Amino acid sequence: MLPATNHTLEKLEILLKTAGYKVRYEKGNFKTGACLLLNSRLIIVNRFSNLESKILALFELLRDLDVDIKLLDDKQTAFLQDIKQTKLQL
Repeated sequence: MLPATNHTLEKLEILLKTAGYKVRYEKGNFKTGACLLLNSRLIIVNRFSNLESKILALFELLRDLDVDIKLLDDKQTAFLQDIKQTKLQL
């Protein structure tokens, strides 16, 4: 699993931004840490969640999203593949 640091959160946000998604932090009655609005490529994260919950929410969304790796650089592609492989290890 990823360390719960601001750097990890930034890496996830940059990866999503490069893949064409917008990440916004909003308040509200969220049952989970984040949600993906269909067809808009917008991810809403509960801004009142703690750092670990934010990272976990983005991590889980990235595992399930179909990201075009042509948009990513080599480091981001390797990072995304590490994220996707954790699904196989569960």
